[in-house]
Formats: sequence, C-alpha cells, structure tokens
Amino acid sequence: MSARIRPTEPRPYHHGDLRRTLIEIALQVVTEEQDWTFSLREVARRAGVSHRAPYNHFADKLDLLAAVAAVGFERLRDGLLRAMSGIDESEAILVAICTTYVRLGLGNPALYRLMFGPALSATGTEDRPPLVRSAGAEARGVLEDVILRGARAGVFDVSPDDPRGLALAALAVWSGTHGLTMLVIDRISRPDLTVDEMIERLLRMVLGGVRRARPEAAMRGKAKAGK
Repeated sequence: MSARIRPTEPRPYHHGDLRRTLIEIALQVVTEEQDWTFSLREVARRAGVSHRAPYNHFADKLDLLAAVAAVGFERLRDGLLRAMSGIDESEAILVAICTTYVRLGLGNPALYRLMFGPALSATGTEDRPPLVRSAGAEARGVLEDVILRGARAGVFDVSPDDPRGLALAALAVWSGTHGLTMLVIDRISRPDLTVDEMIERLLRMVLGGVRRARPEAAMRGKAKAGK
C-alpha cells in the first residue's frame, strides 16, 4: 500500500442517513486512492454495516458511483458560484470560474475522471445516469449564465436572443477549460509552463474568441481587409 494512503478504520453506523454515509465513504475512498475499483463490501465495512446493507440504497456499485459523481458536480457548481461572488464584470467572472474549474479538477483527478469519463456510460452522454446528467447540467448552467450575462451587457460577441449561439460560446469556453484540465492531469501539457501560466494564456485566448470587438478594433480589421 502506498505510504501516502492511510487505511480508514470502519466507523460503526448507528443512525441517520445511511445512503448519504455510503456516498461520503465512497467519495473518501476515491479521493484517498485516486481510483474507484473498490467493492461495495469495502464501503459497507468502512461504514460498519453488513455487506448487504448498501443494496438497500443502491442497485449496484455503478449506482453508487453515479451518486459520487453527482456530488462532484454539485461541488463544482458550488465552487463556481463562490468564485464569481462579488465580481460584477462578465469577463472577470469568466476568468474566475474557469480558473476555479481547472483547480477543482486538478485537486481530485480521479473524481474528475469519474464525472466526465466513460466509467458511467456504455454508449455516450445520453446513457449516463439521470442523476449525473442533471447535476452536470446545473454545473454547466453556471457557465451558460455567465455567457448570457456578458451577451446582454454587450461584452461577448453573441446575441442574448440566440440560444444556439449562446450554447456554442459556452461550449467553446468549456472545451478549452476542460481540455487544459485533462492535459495537466495526464501530464502531457507544456513542461516549460506552470499551471498558472497555462490557465492565464488559455483564458486570454478563449476570451479573445468570445469577446465582442471594440469599434476601433473592428474598423482596423475592415481597413486591413480592404487593402
């Protein structure tokens, strides 16, 4: 056993919400071991209940992992909301939530992989458990609301009355942020750049893509095109 991982002794369960207790223990194991190959029996042992008790709340291990992933999305949503608290300018909000997104992903890579990877799906996004899809949509909704706010303020280059354009703008920001998170987790990012530098440069480029051009910049662009 790795020296950095300390086994958790079973904690006798006496009363309360056993379902929530099992989810918290499973999340703890994912975080400690950076893996989810544990068994339901191990989760029951740590909870101090019989090995059959988890089946009163979860059909199988996949069902429990879906609940863990949903908690991960809830934490992501809450983290993004905290990051934007007290910030009024849409562009600054976008920087804050994207930075937080990357940091949360790097803070618990196994949980992040469980949330976004194929472990919970056999065929694709629509095959993911409804609980996970719903929690993921709420987290994504924070980003979409920021894009809409910026569009209404005239900061982002998309109409607030164009649902498809708003969705594509949010997808562009999310794709870049998610991609950077995975590259750093997989250690295939630029070795000569720190994480902070990569986040800062990525966000600068992403913002350049969604930011509405200022009138003087637009005029310079037209002038160049006419030459």
